[in-house]
Amino acid sequence: MSRERVTGIGGIFFKAKDADKLRAWYKEHLGVPVEEYGGAMFPWRDKDRPDEEGMTIWSIASQDTRYYEPSQSSFMINYRVRDLKALLAQLRAEGVEPVGDMEESEYGRFAWLLDPEGNKVELWEPPQKK
Repeated sequence: MSRERVTGIGGIFFKAKDADKLRAWYKEHLGVPVEEYGGAMFPWRDKDRPDEEGMTIWSIASQDTRYYEPSQSSFMINYRVRDLKALLAQLRAEGVEPVGDMEESEYGRFAWLLDPEGNKVELWEPPQKK
């Protein structure tokens, strides 16, 4: 039986005391293409499937966001996965319980867990190409 694994980084999310000011700094000094919603999308192509475009999201949230809860950490990493349902079953069998329920949207499937140090981890299965 093959084990499910992370296939890459889907996004980096972190909190800031002054999110607007920090976004502007990254845009001005590092050229991060910050969009209206407060984040940026970095497109890329998989070396094994160059016809498919992927993306990595970068986003700064306000210090008071509750999205990372129950973690007290100031960041969250989103990991891409191939089969989220299979990975969640595998994790449960290993004693790792997700935080909340898996969610599905036009952006794919999402689930969350806490690592051993209490950092919230987001797992993301991108939507299937039609």
